Amino acid sequence: MTGRKTGETGGTTLRVGLIGYGLAGSVFHAPLIAATEGLALDTVVTSNPERREQARAAFPDVRVAATAEELFARADELDLVVVASPNRTHVPLATAALEAGLPVVVDKPVAGTAAEARELAALADDRGLLLSVFQNRRWDNDFLTLRKLLSEGGLGDVLRFESRFERWRPQPKGGWRESGDPAEIGGLLYDLGSHVVDQALQLFGPAVSVYAEADVRRPGAETDDDTFIALTHANGVRSHLYVSATAAQLGPRFRVLGSEAGYVKYGLDPQEAALRDGHRPGAGWGTEPEELWGRVGSGDSPSTGGGRPVRTLPGDYPAYYAAVARALIDGGPNPVTAVEAAAALDVLEAARRSAREGMVVTL
Repeated sequence: MTGRKTGETGGTTLRVGLIGYGLAGSVFHAPLIAATEGLALDTVVTSNPERREQARAAFPDVRVAATAEELFARADELDLVVVASPNRTHVPLATAALEAGLPVVVDKPVAGTAAEARELAALADDRGLLLSVFQNRRWDNDFLTLRKLLSEGGLGDVLRFESRFERWRPQPKGGWRESGDPAEIGGLLYDLGSHVVDQALQLFGPAVSVYAEADVRRPGAETDDDTFIALTHANGVRSHLYVSATAAQLGPRFRVLGSEAGYVKYGLDPQEAALRDGHRPGAGWGTEPEELWGRVGSGDSPSTGGGRPVRTLPGDYPAYYAAVARALIDGGPNPVTAVEAAAALDVLEAARRSAREGMVVTL
C-alpha cells in the first residue's frame, strides 16, 4: 500500500490512524500500536482539545485530526485504521474506512447486532481487506493459562465453566457506556459481556441455548449493571457468566469444574492496570506474583487452599497487534475475525431477549 514506509532495517512499517482517544484509544490501542514492530501510530482522531494535547504529549510525533473525515481524506497515506470511538460509531466508521480502501481494527463488540457484523465482514471480503476485532481478553493471563490446562487434559471433561467480571461501583459514572439510549449500545451485557461470551465460545465452542438475567440495580442507573448469562454449548459444557458493577464481594474470575479436577483463579489480569498507570510492554510484561496463581485440585477442603498452585502464564495483549501486523505484511491469519464477533453478538442478542422475556432462547 502507498502508505507503507521502509525503515532503516529494511522492514516494512505500516502507518496507523486511530479514531478515538478516550479510555479504549488512550489506554489500550495507542500504547499497544506504538509498541508493535511493523506499526507506527501516525494520526489520532479526537474532537476533544484536551485529548489532542494528551496524545501529543504521549506520542510527540503523532499527527492529530478533529474528525474522521480529515483522516479519510489522507487515506492514501495510511495502511490501517483503528476504530476505538463509542460503540454507536463503530459500523459507520468501519464502513467508511473499508470503502476508502483501508484495513480496519474495530473495538469489541464491533456492532450492535450480529447482522451488522456480518455485513461488515462481507464488505471487507468484497474489498479484499482485513477486518479484525479487538478482543484483548483472549490474551489475558488467566485465559491463556486455562487454555493450556484444557489442552493438557488435566481437568478431564469440563462440566461447567464459571466466569466473572465483577466490580464494586455503587455510583454510576455516566457517559455513553451507562446510557439508557439503545443507540449507544451501552450496558454491561455489551461491554464486559462481550468479553466473557467471546472467551466461553473460544474455549468450548458454539452455544445452542442462552438464558440471561439483566438488572438495573443502582439508583440513577439507566442500563443493565448486574447481568448473568447461562450458555449450553453444543458439546454439553455449561457456561455461567457474570458481569456486574454491584458486587460488594468479588467471586473468582474463573471456576472451572471438570470430571477429574477443577481450576479456580481469583483476580484480574494485570495488563489493564499497568497500561492505565502508564507502563508499556517490555521485560516482565503481564506477569503476576505467585500468591495470585490459580489452583487445580479435587475434593480439597478450603483449609488446604483448594489444590496445588499452577503458575499463571504471562498476559500478552501485545500479541494481538503483532498478529495484525503479520496479517497485513506477511498474509498471516486474522487474530479475531468479524465472523467470530458476530457469533458472540448472536449470544448477546439472545441474552437480551431472554432477560426481557424470561425465557431460554435457542440458537
